[in-house]
Amino acid sequence: MMVAVILVVLAFLGFVLMQAFAPPPNDQYPNRTRAEAIPEGAQKVLPTTDDHPPLLHSSLWFEPVPLEGPIDTAGAEDSPFILPDGNTLYFFFTPDVSKTPQEQLLDQVTGIWSSNWNGSGWSEPERVWLQDKGKLALDGAAFVQGNSMWFASAREGFTGVNLFTAQFQNGKWKDWRYAGDRLNKDFQVGEMHISADGKEMYFHSNRTGGMGGLDIWVMKYLNGEWQIPSNLAMVNSDGNEGWPFVSQDGNELWFTRTYQGSPAIYRSLMIEGNWSAPELIISSFAGEPTLDVQGNLYFVHHFFKNDVMIEADIYVAYKK
Repeated sequence: MMVAVILVVLAFLGFVLMQAFAPPPNDQYPNRTRAEAIPEGAQKVLPTTDDHPPLLHSSLWFEPVPLEGPIDTAGAEDSPFILPDGNTLYFFFTPDVSKTPQEQLLDQVTGIWSSNWNGSGWSEPERVWLQDKGKLALDGAAFVQGNSMWFASAREGFTGVNLFTAQFQNGKWKDWRYAGDRLNKDFQVGEMHISADGKEMYFHSNRTGGMGGLDIWVMKYLNGEWQIPSNLAMVNSDGNEGWPFVSQDGNELWFTRTYQGSPAIYRSLMIEGNWSAPELIISSFAGEPTLDVQGNLYFVHHFFKNDVMIEADIYVAYKK
């Protein structure tokens, strides 16, 4: 498994949230900043000190660069999701990738954050709280469409990782709910993306009936219910394919696959009703693609040194 799974999904799988973990010391949401949580002495990795920089394999984009502004830190920014207008970015943050899920759960900063484009730069990110005060949750993998958010969470009262939804009301995310047994247990839905028209959900899963490892699946929304998933055999292999993203016009399917030993970003095009053979776009520890309507490509890049992940940043390759 690859990319944000290192920080989120693998951290969640098999992890049972126990009541023995103490809740925060008060009933208010803590106001700890990301900077306060990053270990003292942590050194920010720069492109000039990156042992494995991302490699672009297409002439349609400019060379990828770290996202300008206050988003990337010496901690790990991961699992990006950009809204179509390009003005709001959601991402997962944890201050120290060496920490266990239990430590991340209690550090008061690991979770989903968001930043807004103000016309000249990105705002200082703010924490997105998706749990009741005083209760524990480890949230990630945000997908936002309109006033609805889907996210993965390990939280009190549930075993392992499950999909939840939340609604944006009066300037805040509220009304978080379990997405139901049909998706979480019957279909085993992993990280997902819903088409702009709301009629299809693309997701990755290692559910039975696939081609091996993680596969990308799609299911239709009919009569108020998600239907039985179909395997996208034309883009899957006997390895891992996951973290799908579908363009607003529904004609591009982006996902992550291993290439030469590390995560890489691929694209498949809808041609005469069928998905084309996947094309390699960016390789070398690059994954979880997300695009705005201008075609600018945002993704996570993990920094490795001596085969150990030490950090992650959000990168962008601007469309020419």
